[in-house]
Amino acid sequence: MSAEAIQTVKDVRRAAMDLLARREHGFTELARKLSVRFPHELVIEALTRLREERLQSDDRFVESYVYSRQQRGYGPVRIKSELFQKGIDGELIGQYLLEQDDHWDELAKEVKERKFGASAPRDTKERARQTRFLAQRGFSMSQIYPALSGKN
Repeated sequence: MSAEAIQTVKDVRRAAMDLLARREHGFTELARKLSVRFPHELVIEALTRLREERLQSDDRFVESYVYSRQQRGYGPVRIKSELFQKGIDGELIGQYLLEQDDHWDELAKEVKERKFGASAPRDTKERARQTRFLAQRGFSMSQIYPALSGKN
């Protein structure tokens, strides 16, 4: 391997580590970002090595991403869609979101109350508005209906 090629491999690793130092990234997302600047083969090789060294982990990325999006008031439907767009395996997404399943109803209620108050919608138009808002935030209808009822 030439000195230039070795330097390129080091540059790829350094760029990947810089991105990972800022926040967790999924393998596919990291590969997409680095492939703009470096040859794809070198990127995959460097990322595979980082994964083997446990410096890059899709599990950690999903955990951190789900937590971050939950804290900002987003529901499981939207989070799942965003993770798919970032190239995360559906099985990994489902595994993590199922672990968090018990409190999505409570989160939907909190988000609704933060935006619209604790009382139930006054009329059909207001109910539709609140339903649309919660659906856009990524909550399913089975989570939205209890949140709008104003009970508990």
